[in-house]
Amino acid sequence: MVKTDIEDSDWNPEDAPPSKSSKKRAMTALQVLGTRLVNLTPSQLEQIPIEDARLQEAVLQARKITQRGGLRRQLQYIGKLMRVIDPEPIETALAKLDGVHQAERAQLHQLEQLRDALITQGDAALPAALAAFPHADRQQLRHLARQSDVSGPRAKEQARKLFKYLRELQESSEADF
Repeated sequence: MVKTDIEDSDWNPEDAPPSKSSKKRAMTALQVLGTRLVNLTPSQLEQIPIEDARLQEAVLQARKITQRGGLRRQLQYIGKLMRVIDPEPIETALAKLDGVHQAERAQLHQLEQLRDALITQGDAALPAALAAFPHADRQQLRHLARQSDVSGPRAKEQARKLFKYLRELQESSEADF
C-alpha cells in the first residue's frame, strides 16, 4: 500500500482556512442581520448597541432608500461594515427584542381568550376575569360583556370596547408592580 504525504503529515482539517462557501454563508448572515436592523422601528433601533458610527449612519441611510437596487447595495454595504465589528451584542439585543415581542403577543392572546370567554359564557366567566384582575369593576365588566354578546351591527364595536377595558386593566396592574 502506498502512503501519501497527507496521511504521513500532521494535517488537520480544522486547521484549514474556511472554504469560500462558508465565508459566503457568514457574509450573508451578517447582511440578514443588517436587514433586520434596517427594518426596526426607530424606538427599537435605539435599544440596539451599535458602536460603529459608520454602521449606524448606513442603517439610517438605508431606511431612506426607496429604490430596490439602491437598497440592495446599501444592505450589502451594511453587511461589509458588520464584518469588522463583533455582531454578538447586536444579536443579543435583537434576541431580547424578539423575546419581548413574543411575551407581548402571548399577553394579547390571553386577553383575547378572556374576552371571548366573557362574550360566550357570560357571567360564568366573570370569576376568572376577576381573579386575573381583582381591581376590575365587576359591574363595568358585566355590562361590557353583555353588550358584546348581543348580535347586531354594533357587536364587534362592543367586543373591541371590552378588549380595550381588559387591556387597560392589564396595564394598570402592571403599573402597580
